[in-house]
Amino acid sequence: MKFRHDLKLEVAACFAVVAIPMLLILDAFQARRYAKLKTELVKLEDKQLELVEENRKLISDISLLSSSDRIEQIAETELGMHKAKSEDIVRVEIK
Repeated sequence: MKFRHDLKLEVAACFAVVAIPMLLILDAFQARRYAKLKTELVKLEDKQLELVEENRKLISDISLLSSSDRIEQIAETELGMHKAKSEDIVRVEIK
């Protein structure tokens, strides 16, 4: 009986001797992986902020470029167009 008890203790001790370093290695691996993912997350968040700001600027540019005053000015100065007078408008009805 004592032999079995001693054998169980030795097996448990051997298991602990192997398991503890393995768990420490696993912990170090997970910590390294976590740090890498955290760094990647920070980079992605920075990129997202950059893209949101660029998107805001582009929306502002679209508003500016599509304003009716700007389009009217280009039509008059660059294209030689003018607003139609009511007598210049012809209505056609199709029945």
